[in-house]
Formats: sequence, C-alpha cells, structure tokens
Amino acid sequence: MYTDKVMDHFTNPRNVGEIADANGVGEVGNAKCGDIMRIYLQVENDIIKDVKFKTFGCGAAIATSSMVTEMVKGKTLDEALKISNQAVADALGGLPPAKMHCSNLAADALHEAIKDYISKKGK
Repeated sequence: MYTDKVMDHFTNPRNVGEIADANGVGEVGNAKCGDIMRIYLQVENDIIKDVKFKTFGCGAAIATSSMVTEMVKGKTLDEALKISNQAVADALGGLPPAKMHCSNLAADALHEAIKDYISKKGK
C-alpha cells in the first residue's frame, strides 16, 4: 500500500519539532480526516535556513510533512512556493489515491508559512 520511502519518512520523520523564533508559521487541517499540520520556518535573505513540523495525523500525513521539510531546506522562498502537492507525493514514490489529500496538506502548510513570513516582513 505504501512505498518504502513513505514508510521511512513515517517511521523516521525528519525535522520534527518547533522553531521557537520562527519567522514564518503555517497551519492547515482537514476536518474530514482529522489531520493537522504546522510548519515552522527560519528564513534569512529569502532562503529557508531551517524548517520543522508538528503533525497530528495518519502515517501519510507525517510522511508528507517530513518530506516537504527535506524538499525546502536551503531553497529560496520562490523555489519553495513552486513545490506542489503532486511534487510531494512524487518525491515519496506516490501515495494511495485515498491518501493524496495528505500531500495537499503538506504543501498547503508550507505555503501558509511562507505567506506568514512575507506578511510579517511587510512585503
């Protein structure tokens, strides 16, 4: 059902936690499945220097949160904004159709954190 990469990111998630002085935070949830994701960014000169997440949800939600943090660390904000829901799922080797909404949450939480950073900077 799940790829080895999904299982790896679920059982050994990367970048779990909070950034106390995060300058961008995004939170999204899906009431239908109960998943909630929060992504924390530390941005310097429009580069994502650090990223952490806290996710309450299924294995796919945790795996997509972990993967999206791996995908954006060191990227510019513009590069990170181009990461789509499908790109997250593809990076994990695919998700079952019933779990695709989980990848949507990961990209959405990332985009919300970037929007939060931009609004705090007054851009």
